[in-house]
Amino acid sequence: MGKIVNKNFDNPDETRQPSANIKMDVVDLGSVKAARAVVQPGWKWSEHIKPVVGTEKCESTHVGVCISGSMIAADENGNEVKISAGDAYYIGPSHDGWVVGDEPVVIYEFDSNTAKNYGVKQ
Repeated sequence: MGKIVNKNFDNPDETRQPSANIKMDVVDLGSVKAARAVVQPGWKWSEHIKPVVGTEKCESTHVGVCISGSMIAADENGNEVKISAGDAYYIGPSHDGWVVGDEPVVIYEFDSNTAKNYGVKQ
């Protein structure tokens, strides 16, 4: 028998704010968590989250879609990809990321490990 779960990000199970310029609303769908993140201009993982988690790069995997704004994801080899509204993305471990432009970035991420994303501990 299947199971159907429906939750709204405007009434999240949890809200996380690992730094002043990023807010994540998380919904627990049972075997997977989903997050809506709003990331403000000027945010950069290596400046705002690295001091919290203490790793050189973000070691989380991210799978999601960008709804608005633009950001750059850069891997450990210096390869950069711009992610903008309408883009679906996969970002593997060992990367940095930052917002480009003056518009906040809104992304939705889907992963069983969403709790680890952005260095936030449960």
